[in-house]
Amino acid sequence: MNSIRRIAHLDMDAFFASVELLRYPELKGRAVVVGGRSIHQPTQREDGSLAFARLRDYVGRGVVTTSTYEARALGVFSGMGLMKSAKLAPDAVLLPANFDAYRDYSRRFKSAVTTIAPQFEDRGVDEIYIDLTDIPEETEPLARRIKEAVFDATGLTCSIAVSPNKLLSKIGSDLQKPNGLTILNAEDVPTRLWPLAAKKINGIGPKSAEKLGRLGIHTIGDLAATPEDFLVRHFGRSTGAWMHRAAHGHDDRPVVTESEPKSISRETTFERDLDARRDRAELSRIFTWLCMKLGEDLERKGYASQTIGIKLRYADFHAVTRDITLPFPVRDGPAIRKAAGECLKRAPLTQRLRLLGVRAGNLTPAGDESLPPTAVQAELRF
Repeated sequence: MNSIRRIAHLDMDAFFASVELLRYPELKGRAVVVGGRSIHQPTQREDGSLAFARLRDYVGRGVVTTSTYEARALGVFSGMGLMKSAKLAPDAVLLPANFDAYRDYSRRFKSAVTTIAPQFEDRGVDEIYIDLTDIPEETEPLARRIKEAVFDATGLTCSIAVSPNKLLSKIGSDLQKPNGLTILNAEDVPTRLWPLAAKKINGIGPKSAEKLGRLGIHTIGDLAATPEDFLVRHFGRSTGAWMHRAAHGHDDRPVVTESEPKSISRETTFERDLDARRDRAELSRIFTWLCMKLGEDLERKGYASQTIGIKLRYADFHAVTRDITLPFPVRDGPAIRKAAGECLKRAPLTQRLRLLGVRAGNLTPAGDESLPPTAVQAELRF
């Protein structure tokens, strides 16, 4: 058995946008932004060609779900407000997100990987860690074979990095995007990692990066050169020690091939603030849709939930949550809707709402759990 770990991080390239480009190949090479609502679906012209919405015409509070590399070159990245993005790339094409398609392609690429390397850790819809340690094949040909399998299964490219640990591979997969292949060893840390910004270390978020900057620590190399006790003094024992290890490329975390989710949720931010009375019909429709979708998610993933909760965010950005624990687990939409409705009765509805969410917690593997039919036949009202 190989004693030196080989851990890969595979990251699909601009995943959501790339799936859209499979559907609309005429948009390849153009700035494309995915986000907003389904009202931005392309429309067909009289000559049969498609007319696409432009970012400059967007009005609302939606955010960028993802963007092509051409749009990123103009400064448009995921999480940005669409109206702010329109100032940077007004001519970019705007497409609505199609999460059912993204989940389908996610399953396809992960299934392709398992035909070569069955030991992987699922990190979301578009990325995984893979343990290659015990596969008797040279690293670079093996990584290329995985990339080819993913492309054959999906028509999409991915970037992959292989190193002795998850931390280095996570950083490395971003070094040669798109369609990159990077191999890192411990001796590469000073030359390949230390020149990078400290925030490139997964786990150093915006607030920590800002604090490091105020302390004169800007790069991973700066962080590596900083005494551990200094970091502990400013960030606490656990975080300071971790930062010091990470800056030197040390990471002993295993690839976790099986993990149970703690909760599953669905939420949506409205295009405009909604009033519980005047917009009751629309809110009821959205609330029911979220609950039904959550039920589908539970069914697909094989779980039932005994704790159902809701999340409300008001126009002033204040948020509240409410939850209810049921006598036994449920997983069907109507039962979730009834339980969520009970939570809603305990939430203030005097302010206008900007976000509504439903959450299933206290998960168990699904059996035949369900509320009795009489318990879910109540009138569904917001």
